[in-house]
Amino acid sequence: MDENNVVLNQENSNYEGWKKKTALFLSSQSLSLFGSMLVQYAIIWYITLTTQSGLFLMAATLAGFLPQILISLFAGVWADRYHRKFLIIGADALTAVSTLILAIFFLMGYQELWLIFLVSGIRSVGAGIQMPAVNALLPQIVPTDRLIKVNSINSFLQPIIMIAAPVLSGALMSFSRLEAIFFIDVVTAILAVGLLFILQVPAHQRTEGAENAGYLDDLKAGLTYIRHNRTVRTLFIFFGFIFFLVTPVAFLTPLLIARSFGEEVWRLTANEVTFFVGSILGGIIMTAWGGFKNHFRTIGLSCILFAAIFTGLGLSKVFPVYLFFMFLGGIPMPFFQAPTTTLLQETVRPDMQGRVFSVQQLIMNTIMPFGMMFFGPIADIVSIEVLLVISSFLMAVPGLWIFFAKEPVKLPTGIGAKDYEMEIGD
Repeated sequence: MDENNVVLNQENSNYEGWKKKTALFLSSQSLSLFGSMLVQYAIIWYITLTTQSGLFLMAATLAGFLPQILISLFAGVWADRYHRKFLIIGADALTAVSTLILAIFFLMGYQELWLIFLVSGIRSVGAGIQMPAVNALLPQIVPTDRLIKVNSINSFLQPIIMIAAPVLSGALMSFSRLEAIFFIDVVTAILAVGLLFILQVPAHQRTEGAENAGYLDDLKAGLTYIRHNRTVRTLFIFFGFIFFLVTPVAFLTPLLIARSFGEEVWRLTANEVTFFVGSILGGIIMTAWGGFKNHFRTIGLSCILFAAIFTGLGLSKVFPVYLFFMFLGGIPMPFFQAPTTTLLQETVRPDMQGRVFSVQQLIMNTIMPFGMMFFGPIADIVSIEVLLVISSFLMAVPGLWIFFAKEPVKLPTGIGAKDYEMEIGD
């Protein structure tokens, strides 16, 4: 292996048994995600059916959304300070205990909405703590040259769960009580935690002197690292821009369907399912292919494909053609997700990865709501089809630049302090 392909997570040079460890870890996180999605769909549908109130649905969305945003930055500091495996276990346990308490109250006949909102908020905190730690832990057990493959595998496992969870949640709600779904989530969390306890992961190396620093000092150090790391800075600017432009497809296509094709529920369901099926196919392709050697080029390709496909989506006049383009739209998703995660795992110092991934999570969770604040009102003035075409064109411009540029971003050859100091000294 030449110098440009040095294993970047230098603290864990011995990856013996990494395949077994990776299988345990991905299985654990898939179980955790599946249980969480079951409960998320069940709660939304329960509130919808019992209240038929947009205000209560908004409250439920905020309860499941805002705590994750607020905890994100501190969660990144924790992921760099403490043992990541036990941080993930703690987050899963917090989620499971809160859901168990909710299930017990429901069994006792106490089914107040404020309790659902409270537990949703606690679960959101758990998710906010868990996500940066998960992404930062993976490079500790997976060799650097295998990260793209593992992230690609994960990118097609997730849409499988996204298809299965609402189907099973709906089926369970049709013949059982809501608390049964809560108990299933508790069981999946226990299984996920059990698998993590089996997984042997050494503690990662902390920054020298970090134990004496305050949380705000650690947070400031992480933000300074991002600002001075050209690769991360460029990726995050690009990431935020693309997520803003994806907002019409992510949130306004159900409204497009209702306005242009019909208000039947099966059309909305087909809209979601076809996209996730496309994502599964894209994950399989990405796993077999691995993308370009320069991950930025793969990300650029995904944006070019998104632009072309979403333009077709906006120009579709009949529903089957629309669904075909929605299916195609899911295929490039792993081309974007897997190399983005891998790029950060490969180029960010191990002691900074928690904070970097927490900022990525923060961008993802804040940009799209702002996008809705921008595109939502416009969608009542301009047709959503036009918004799709315009946003697709804007998405293609940076995608083409990154794809065809010989060296859009000079990638570091390692993630040691030497590379970082050299960058900020320039």
